[in-house]
Amino acid sequence: MSLTESTVTVLGTVAAATAVETGDHGRKWTDQTKNQRDTYTQLVISLALGFSAFISFCILRPKWRELYAARRRQRGAASQLPELPDTFFGWIPVLFRITDEQVLNSAGLDAFVFLSFFKFAIRYLGVVFLFAVIIIGPVHFKYTGQYGIPGWDHDDDDDGKEGKKKLISDPNYLWMYVVFAYVFSSLAIYMLLQETKKIISIRQKYLGSQTSTTDRTIRLSGIPKELASEEKIKEFMEGLRVGNVESVTLCRDWHELDLLIDERLKILRNLEWAWTKHLGYKRPKNPENTLSLTRQQPRGSSLLSDGDSEHTQLLSESGRAHITEHVQKRPTIRLWYGPLKLKYRNIDAIDYYEEKLRRIDEKIQAAREKEYPPTEMAFVTMESIASSQMVVQAILDPHPMQMFARLAPAPADVVWKNTYVPRPIRMMQSWFITGVISFLTVFWSVLLIPVSSLLDLETLNKVFPQLAEFLARNPIASSLVQTGLPTLVLSLLTVAVPYLYNWLSNQQGMMSRGDIELSVISKNFFFSFFNLFLIFTVFGTATTFYGFWETLRDAFKDATAIAFALAKSLESFAPFYINLIILQGLGLFPFRLLEFGSVALYPFFFLSAKTPRDYAELQTPPTFSYGYSIPQTILILVICVVYSVFPRSWLICLFGLVYFFIGKFIYKYQLLYAMDHQQHSTGRAWPMICSRVFLGLIVFQLAVIGVLALRRAITRSLLLVPLLGATLWFSYYFAQHYEPLMKFIALKSIDRDRPGGGEISPSPSSTFSPPSGLERDALPIQIGGQQLGLRLKKYVNPSLILPLHDAWLPGHSAAREYQGAFEAHETRNGNGSAV
Repeated sequence: MSLTESTVTVLGTVAAATAVETGDHGRKWTDQTKNQRDTYTQLVISLALGFSAFISFCILRPKWRELYAARRRQRGAASQLPELPDTFFGWIPVLFRITDEQVLNSAGLDAFVFLSFFKFAIRYLGVVFLFAVIIIGPVHFKYTGQYGIPGWDHDDDDDGKEGKKKLISDPNYLWMYVVFAYVFSSLAIYMLLQETKKIISIRQKYLGSQTSTTDRTIRLSGIPKELASEEKIKEFMEGLRVGNVESVTLCRDWHELDLLIDERLKILRNLEWAWTKHLGYKRPKNPENTLSLTRQQPRGSSLLSDGDSEHTQLLSESGRAHITEHVQKRPTIRLWYGPLKLKYRNIDAIDYYEEKLRRIDEKIQAAREKEYPPTEMAFVTMESIASSQMVVQAILDPHPMQMFARLAPAPADVVWKNTYVPRPIRMMQSWFITGVISFLTVFWSVLLIPVSSLLDLETLNKVFPQLAEFLARNPIASSLVQTGLPTLVLSLLTVAVPYLYNWLSNQQGMMSRGDIELSVISKNFFFSFFNLFLIFTVFGTATTFYGFWETLRDAFKDATAIAFALAKSLESFAPFYINLIILQGLGLFPFRLLEFGSVALYPFFFLSAKTPRDYAELQTPPTFSYGYSIPQTILILVICVVYSVFPRSWLICLFGLVYFFIGKFIYKYQLLYAMDHQQHSTGRAWPMICSRVFLGLIVFQLAVIGVLALRRAITRSLLLVPLLGATLWFSYYFAQHYEPLMKFIALKSIDRDRPGGGEISPSPSSTFSPPSGLERDALPIQIGGQQLGLRLKKYVNPSLILPLHDAWLPGHSAAREYQGAFEAHETRNGNGSAV
């Protein structure tokens, strides 16, 4: 469940965050952000939800192993992990004892980097929490009388004037804001650098010791027409004298062939449906009485597994026992013909689809022999990693936009349909999607702010006085209006937005699924940070729609307006964010263990499954998406950083610690045992995480500057300007000097004693696996929106080499080629094969 989904459950508190005394009748409208009952109620509800989910998981885990240990049972790299005991709590210490090295070897760099962020957040918030409890909290209590607990502070019930007097009663304590702004910013940068150096060291050693085809391959774009052949590209690359070329795959316009393969998959499914309807098929019973099937993957399910024993049981010859005893009548279909397709006749469905399959196979065979026009892109595999790393960091051609070298994704990670699109069109697609995102950002703001503002009782009193009076006299009705309506509106919005951004990222013409997921991370964080944090916090003090636009206009005119708006509303919004972190960490995180979505959707997928292939698709583990998970966790850390010097800092940091501690435990289990992740970006999400932490520090410093300026501590606020400038400079310095080490492999890190590491040429037909057992060269290929169990080990369009198997009939095994890895054999037909 996403952070945005959980946000709507407490959004009602935002609607009344700015309620003040009205000038008409002296009524003091209820301010939910200062009601301690909301926090206590949220804590009790979250604990009840989380505890019930955790206990349910402990009960179901040993019974539903094929769901809650799906990755370990189906992924070879995860088999080296320790077996978790079936006892109620005995699996917890075993999971905690799994080392970083085991995480790296079994789940890869992406999982290692993701969990490293949780460790960084725990260490940082732990130190901030100690300072908040020992120094910041007592100082605030002494000079302002604030405990930092909603409902306990005196100014929660006092009027605004009395509260302001307390805030300026002894301005010397405001030096604490300056000191700890420097301390916490320096601490965050120091810890982030230490973690970055550790990740860089491990990444360089991890990738430098590999000899995979992926690490030796570059993606060459902007190829001029005079070089549009494999031989000329090879001659050009070797003429640069940076190393020998092992093979060249020139991308061609295989769109016609891709359409035929997609059509064949549809016909094959229809044929299997017809045979299953004729022969009948019973789902194989699971002897362990477990939930053996999991949900389909979001972007297409796996047709075949990796040779897992459970799957083999489904595909074995003993599967004939699953055929029903009574053979049904051969199914028929209605074939329309004649003018305007007004006539029809019933024909045998099996014969019809078998004939269609035979004809399309002939078309595919003929299409594979055709010569296709070349594109401006090619994949060039060098004989050594050192050569490929030198090429991607150099300028190859004196002409602009020609012979542009970039790191290549894994063979199966390539989105081949985008390789056919000319670069100008891809650039237009990218800019168009960027424009759509910008429009949507404004659209969400226009949609969100009126919802929170118009449902405020003070605003309602100006527009609908009778309704406001009624709600003021009826707390239950007021709660329904202020909480239920925003939830109804925003639940539809926040559930759809991440998936919408995922779809938009797929339309930008990116070359790999890994790049698409990195784009999803960026887009979803922007939505969460800008719309759910800045819009509510900076512009949430506007009590009318006009006031919102006035505040927005001032912010665009003067950047200091953002700092002042932050300062005005941050403290009043603290209970809202406390409730948010409580609900997300204590209430909703444990539901991730249950994989509630998989279990809830399973009956629908099961009822729609008819053929052996359909049931086999349900065997695939759920897919873990970093694009949905990373933005949520970064936003929570940013909120904790921004509130680190305010009166409620200790409470927010406490629940932030709980959030990251529970999150690290749950994500560690999911990434290692339960869920699968096919896209491998080799840890490139870490620079994105760091840049967004720097953004959080900048917002934190702006907020402190605004608070000090509003309290007329001008000198103190000016003393923070150098800190703001230093943070901006360091973010640029980090991008220039650290990010390249998270993208490339240093030449010094390459193990030249390994074949393919230095100048020793490996055998062209060999495929080496990284030492961890994670085969980056052999990820499952994806065709027609479906992920196949086949493993692609060479850079070649799968449509050129995909075996044309017959239908998977009930009681028969799947074709043997479907159950393992295969390589693209070298040919010389001029269709982009290796030379």
